[in-house]
Amino acid sequence: MNFAVYLELLRIVPVRRLLLVGMVARFPHSAAGVLLTLHVVQTLDRGYAAAGTVAALVTIGIAVGAPWRGRRVDSVGLRRALIPSIIAEAVIWSIAPRLPYEWLLLAALVGGLFTLPVFSVVRQSLGVLVEGQSRRTAFTLDAISTETIFMVGPAVGIVLATQVSTVLGLTLVGFATAAAGILLMIYNPPTRTGQPGALPAPSDAEDSAMAVESVVAAAPARVNEASAELMPRAAVPMLRRMGGRVGSRFVWVTIPLAVVMAVAAGAGLALSGTEVGIIATLEHTGREDQLGLVFAAWCAASIVGGLLYGALHKPISPLVLLLGMGVLTIPMAFATDTLSLSLLSIAPGLLCAPVLSAASEKVADLVPEKRRGEAMGWYGSALTSGVAVGAPLAGLLIDTAGPWGGFIAVGGAAALIGTAGLVAQQFRRRRAPVG
Repeated sequence: MNFAVYLELLRIVPVRRLLLVGMVARFPHSAAGVLLTLHVVQTLDRGYAAAGTVAALVTIGIAVGAPWRGRRVDSVGLRRALIPSIIAEAVIWSIAPRLPYEWLLLAALVGGLFTLPVFSVVRQSLGVLVEGQSRRTAFTLDAISTETIFMVGPAVGIVLATQVSTVLGLTLVGFATAAAGILLMIYNPPTRTGQPGALPAPSDAEDSAMAVESVVAAAPARVNEASAELMPRAAVPMLRRMGGRVGSRFVWVTIPLAVVMAVAAGAGLALSGTEVGIIATLEHTGREDQLGLVFAAWCAASIVGGLLYGALHKPISPLVLLLGMGVLTIPMAFATDTLSLSLLSIAPGLLCAPVLSAASEKVADLVPEKRRGEAMGWYGSALTSGVAVGAPLAGLLIDTAGPWGGFIAVGGAAALIGTAGLVAQQFRRRRAPVG
């Protein structure tokens, strides 16, 4: 692997500046997930299923609000499009932690609708700042910088939750995110062709592939928002035009493609559920302040796994990778302290980025180029669905059986999806000659 390409890319001033601004802008929300979970569990004295429901509503809000935010960026420009998010982040997250649980659910949904679109803006801007092979390098750098932020952010969130309060912590997240939005407005990176520093417009297929690359390179740290933002941008125009042409529009849907979508859902479920399980385990043992160590091990493993998978000459079946990630997640249930939880998170973490990368590659292989944008939209939808289900599922088992139950639930579900897919694949291959 030629690591010199990273240095060459960092010499480009706009790219280097964008990556730095992106890191600063992402930092507040990297602490928000931990703060929100502990706020529901500790401050509001609710269970982890309730905390998972709040997290799911935030994800759903992001998915629903993404098309509007994307259209606003395209129609009125980045600066004007960010204004509603900047105001909402400061206002909603100042009020939400002071609300009872029932009203917090509504605030979480609205907060998701107006989430500052840092991830999509950085993706879009990198796509018009560089071209060719440099794009993949740029997205890899973006993923590495994001994983680095998510090694530190949860630890800061834990300090705020345990040493100060979750109410103040979430309020600070809101104001810090609003300040990050103002920083993005000041920098105002190009988001479309024709703007200063931007490249000529890529084809639709190339643009869709770039979006997916930027999403899959980032697991597990930002899979929640990234997957939710990917879904509507590609899927909504297709849904709007379908009308009575459903049959003709979905001729590209095949059984192998449906299996890949199931893999995406299973991966999203495992990742979001594992995050809740990690928080619950440390909260149960009274070691919440050490959460950053576990997240550092988990995210670092994802980075290493992604880099290693990208260097392979032959792809690996996403079903095999999902099965492996699910099976390797289950032993995390046996963790008894921070060290054992960190060590046990490394093995499944190594397969986080590879399973999503392999799934996206499979989508590109199975779908004709003219339908690839639609297919990538449904890929993002499947991933988002898994994310929205994983946290409540893990929370329900945690409340019922204990922290270990969350890991077994999501790990077992992911392994079951992988196994069922492999069995169906073998059965289909055996029947193929007969057909």
